[in-house]
Amino acid sequence: MGTYFNPEIETMERGELDALVEERIRYTVNYAYENSPFYSKWFRKNNIRPSDIKSHEDLRELPIISGETVRKNQPPEKDRFEFKCAPWEEIYTIHETSGTSGRPKSFFLTWGDWQRYAEKYARSFVSQGFETGDRVVVCASYGMNVGANTMTLAAQKIGMTIIPEGKCTFPVRIMENYQPTGIVANVFKLLRLARRMKEQGIDPRESSIKRLVVGGESFAPESRAYVEELWGVDVYNTYGSTEGTMCGECHIKEGLHVPEDLVHLDVYDPNLRDFVDDGECGRIVLTTLLPVGERTGTLLLNYDTEDTTVVISRDTCRCGRTHMRIMNPEREAETFWISGHPFNRVDVEAAVFQRENMDYLTGEYEAFLYGDEDEGTVTMRVSLECEDPGNCAKEIIQENFIGAFFKYKRDLHDAYLEGTFEIIFNFVGPGELEFYKVKGRPKRMVDRR
Repeated sequence: MGTYFNPEIETMERGELDALVEERIRYTVNYAYENSPFYSKWFRKNNIRPSDIKSHEDLRELPIISGETVRKNQPPEKDRFEFKCAPWEEIYTIHETSGTSGRPKSFFLTWGDWQRYAEKYARSFVSQGFETGDRVVVCASYGMNVGANTMTLAAQKIGMTIIPEGKCTFPVRIMENYQPTGIVANVFKLLRLARRMKEQGIDPRESSIKRLVVGGESFAPESRAYVEELWGVDVYNTYGSTEGTMCGECHIKEGLHVPEDLVHLDVYDPNLRDFVDDGECGRIVLTTLLPVGERTGTLLLNYDTEDTTVVISRDTCRCGRTHMRIMNPEREAETFWISGHPFNRVDVEAAVFQRENMDYLTGEYEAFLYGDEDEGTVTMRVSLECEDPGNCAKEIIQENFIGAFFKYKRDLHDAYLEGTFEIIFNFVGPGELEFYKVKGRPKRMVDRR
């Protein structure tokens, strides 16, 4: 396949790429006006013509919507799906996402949507070194989520073979029988698989795996480094969503490339009033981009993902790609505030995965916040799973954790020294963490205040 899946687009000169993006913004906004019940009403109510939106900056004139906006504009709140913007005969699949509130968001995909989604993943796979003949185990759900099916469709475009396990609890014989060259899973699934292989006398470093792809949740550089050490291969990052984000890290590993021709990604200030400068952290707000003449089942303009990131660069990457690069996004829902100072679940993970700690820990952890800072101390209890609780260097682990956690958080460290914030540690044996007793994806960080 070579270095690029779509070299003409992926290496397009910045000026040409910006012009293509603005052409597609204009077409997409007009498509929304003509086909989306939600946007048709909004344009008319606010006396804004689609022709008024001519450039990226003009998107600020349009509303910023959220998942809640989508929920409020579909049954049972409304008689129809206000964001559905193609007739039923053009809808290929229906998907739901983020139903944790009991009210999932509905998304409608045409076959053209699937082709564009697959294009994004195919670019990422090729940028990471995958090629015709690779065999990849996909440890992601083949249900109402789009990720696993999109990767499978992308593989067909590249000539890869997919082993659609869905979960990472498959028998170790899969590794021996089919000799996969890659796995797509999250950090912890890869850690558990490595442990199971070792228990059966198979060293992951000597397996057929050539590279790993981590997706589905944010992770710390320290946990990536440990997975790379365990498997002896590069671990690449992806960021995707049913809404169509799909950004991927190339083999250079200096940020995730945004497929700018297919999804427009802005970074806004925390109050969602304006863009922030490149290099500043802010909220990811995305806009579906349609190639001129094409159609879509669900169209989102200025969609607040509730994730945060930083634009690293819009300059050409050392891999030759010209599309902008962003830092690994973090979920705003996993950001917590103590004494007016924030930290993210990923900061806790980074402190857990200090290399010296990993001589004793499995990497599995969970943390809970307790207390009321208006009345006294806020406590974070960090529970860590040990390989052998009877032989666990607890003091060393605690020192490493505290040193790493507060390294870039002086204000939070001051609260710790003043006694308004405390950290207590709980060391447990394999399988003894609370989340093992709960079905579904583990919550690593829980606020119980």
